[in-house]
Amino acid sequence: MKEIYAVVGASNNKEKYGYKVTLSLKELDENVLPINPHEKEILGLEVFSSLQDASESGKKIGIVVFVVPRAVTRQVLEEVKSLGIKHVWLQPGSESEDAISFCRKNGIDCVFNRCIMVEKGNVK
Repeated sequence: MKEIYAVVGASNNKEKYGYKVTLSLKELDENVLPINPHEKEILGLEVFSSLQDASESGKKIGIVVFVVPRAVTRQVLEEVKSLGIKHVWLQPGSESEDAISFCRKNGIDCVFNRCIMVEKGNVK
């Protein structure tokens, strides 16, 4: 079974990277779970308001991809820790030394300074 990628900051706005990352992962036939407290559906996918809501619905998140401002990243990392999620990808602009340090201190595998779309070869 494929990992579930939860995209924190997923968006319906085609100009935003939250949309582009979600679309890229969907086109690669990955299991994508958009996370956004203001949307109900993105690219035909059900949206959850938080990682906690997704987890409570029975979704087993493998990787959390952050496409949000740095201040939001740090807040959501607390949720990642409490849910026992062990893998995160901090898209450029979402990472900070504080966030990276938090991940290291809490045993969370953290990818940063790399774009998931570039790494997976699906840049739009």
